[in-house]
This record gives sequence, structure tokens and C-alpha cells, in this order.
Amino acid sequence: MVKPLHTEATENLFRSILALKSIDECYAFFEDVCTIKEVQDMSQRLEVAKLLHEGKSYVQISEKTGASTATIGRVNKCLHYGAGGYRTLLEKSDREG
Repeated sequence: MVKPLHTEATENLFRSILALKSIDECYAFFEDVCTIKEVQDMSQRLEVAKLLHEGKSYVQISEKTGASTATIGRVNKCLHYGAGGYRTLLEKSDREG
């Protein structure tokens, strides 16, 4: 049985992530919690979202990130029909960048 995302444990995880204060703290936490591949995959997906947001083509994105067209398509679907997480993060990056 699949557990729903919104659990007390997940909320504790997200609050803990929000408490991190530096890039070094993030590296240390994610290195302990995730495999290197998991962190690389999340990083790649965020880069794909950024490039889609900039209007890049699937071919350009694949060449730049090494992401498959399936991954690019999944990220694109999330950008248009997901919970809004990528959009929120990209908009905050645009304002701060």
C-alpha cells in the first residue's frame, strides 16, 4: 500500500530541510539522506525545469543535461499540471537572480 505524501514524517523532513542555513549544511544532509545518484537525478530534473521555463527545446535540454526525452516530458507535465512546486521555485529564483 502506498502511503500518502502528506504525513507527519514528511512534514518533519520538509521542516528540517527548511531549517538548513547554508549550502554546506545542505550538502551534508543530502549526502547522508540520499544516494549520490538520487541527488544528481533531482538536480537534473530541476535543471530541466529551468530550461523548459526558459523555452528551450527538448533536444537542447537533452544535449545540455543528458536527460532523456521521457524525463523531460515528465518534468514538463509537472510544470503544466503538477502541484506548482517547480514553478514556485523557478519564480523565486527569477526574483532573486
